[in-house]
Parts: sequence; C-alpha cells; structure tokens
Amino acid sequence: MPISVITLRRWSPARLLLALAVSVAVWAIVAVGCFCVGSTGEVGWPANHDVASFRVDVVLLSSLIGACLGAAGAVYQAVLRNPLADPSLLGVSSGAMLCAYVWRFPFAAIGAASVIGAMGQQAFAFAGAMGAVAVVLLLSTRWGRLNPVTLILVGVIVNAINGSIFLLLNARFPEVTAGAGGALGFLVGGIQTNLATQQKWAGAIVAAGGWIVLMYLAGQLNTASAGDAEAQALGVRIHRLRWIALIVASIITAAAVSLSGPIGFIGLVCPHIARLIVGADQRRLLPCATALGAALLCAADAVTRLLAGQRFANTQLPVGVLTALLGGPFFLMLLWRQRRSFEG
Repeated sequence: MPISVITLRRWSPARLLLALAVSVAVWAIVAVGCFCVGSTGEVGWPANHDVASFRVDVVLLSSLIGACLGAAGAVYQAVLRNPLADPSLLGVSSGAMLCAYVWRFPFAAIGAASVIGAMGQQAFAFAGAMGAVAVVLLLSTRWGRLNPVTLILVGVIVNAINGSIFLLLNARFPEVTAGAGGALGFLVGGIQTNLATQQKWAGAIVAAGGWIVLMYLAGQLNTASAGDAEAQALGVRIHRLRWIALIVASIITAAAVSLSGPIGFIGLVCPHIARLIVGADQRRLLPCATALGAALLCAADAVTRLLAGQRFANTQLPVGVLTALLGGPFFLMLLWRQRRSFEG
C-alpha cells in the first residue's frame, strides 16, 4: 500500500488500544516462560520468594532494554530510509560503552560519587551516548538539514573511533575491566543484575517518555520512508521530523545502553519481523517492534541461563554474544536481499 494512503487514513483510539493490547499480550506470554528459567539452567516455577523476585527483576529489566532497542530500530529505519539501520548506527552504543568504562577509573568514580552516587556509571554512559549522537548530528548537518547518507557514514566512523579508544585504554589498563566480566562485557553488553532501584526507574522513565513522543509522531513517520518531496507535499516538515525522531530514538537507546551496555542486533531484527506481521504502518509497527524487542531479548537472556546449566558452557554468557550470533546471519540475509533487489 502506498505510504501516502497509510498516512491519510485516520486511526481511532480503539485501534490504537487494540494494537497496544495485542503487543503487550505477546510479550507477556514470552515473559512468563522466561520467568520459569533459573540462573543455572533449572526450569520450573520458583518456590522461594527471593528467587521469584530476582527472576522478575531480570525479566522486566531485559524486557525494558529490548523494548527500547526495538522501538529505536524501527524509527531509525524509517527516518534514514535504510533497512539495515539499527540503534548502534549513530555511535550511541559505543559512546555509552566508552564512558561507562572511563567511569571505572578511580579519578572519574571519585569525582562523580559525591554528585550522582549509585547512578554514576549509568549517568556516564548516558552522557557518552548523547555526546556521540551530538557529534554525529553536528557533522552531518548542512544548512540545518540532515543528510541520511552522511549521517550513516559519520556514525560508522564515530563507532570505530570509540571502539579504538576503548581497546587502546584496555590494553594499557586491563585491570579496570577485571571486575566487570573483562573487555567482553563492555563490547557486547549483558543484563546487569546489580543495579540499584533508582537506576532502573530512571531508565524506565526516560524510555517511557521517549516512546510516547515517538507514538505521537508515528503517523508522520510513515512519510519519512517515502522521500522528502512526498513528505513535504503531504504537509510534513520532514527535516524537523528527522531531527526530533533521531534525537528521541537516540535518547531511548542511551537509556537502554546505560543499563546493559551495547547489545546488538535487537534493533535491527525486530522491526523487520514486525513489518512482516503488521505491515509498514508505523502506528502498528512501533508497538509491535517494541513488544518483539522486549520478548526477543527476554528470551535470549533465558537461553543464556539455560546454557549456563550445560556442561559445555560452565558459565552464563553475556546476552550480547547470543544476539550477535543470531543477528549476524540475519544482517547478511538482509544485505543479500538488498543486493538482489538492486540487481533486479
């Protein structure tokens, strides 16, 4: 269906509530199944209250992070008109990872302790993510307009620079990452179970506020993938929309990465699966991608717990390792399909 037709069709509150209810129901079914998986691979409903409370925290936290990445990925792909776009594209994940690593140096932790207390690492990660996005947006702007192609290229370069700085510092000071799962924990990300309650609530509030803004813009986002000329013909201020959508999606990504580190491919895979299920209308796609992101990361974390109980694993892998193993082939498949469409 042409995007202009999708955009002009009115959506009643009942249809919006139905889309939200179905999305939440899909996530809830997966979340209950993941709740029954223990940290050492045992399966079953927990009999101990403390164990049940711990599993609830893990399921909700992984769902929150996955929801953020899924929603941000859908917005990036629409605004940048690139099916291979994901939340790590603009340097958000690498910027957050680098600053979270810098926070572990004694001079940084001591300086921040008196100001932000237990939220120090999350605050550093959030600041690093937004700083990276600011650099990318600044270098990609010309006469007040963002060029999607330039934006992607600059984002790739910023990602490479952040990764190189991290590897350089880690080679010189390997002891800094000794208590955080090593360099692998920073590079691929994972569900952190030692977060304070205020840290979780801060991420959840930021994510919820940003998601509401994106849902408000969902109708206009339908025009973003059609091209600037058609969007302007429909009365949409496409350049302002691109600025707002990218900034809000980056804020949501920063909230997720500050809680988990740079978990990859969730934001790439979930919007494509949602598009196969509900179509290209962002008013349905955004809730579906959000729910699929929450369900997929929650399920991936449950699989890592199952593998931890197997003899060949002997330890719980960071969930980012599993998402990379699943998302890498998916990315190559998308690239292959793009190549075939260009050749055709």
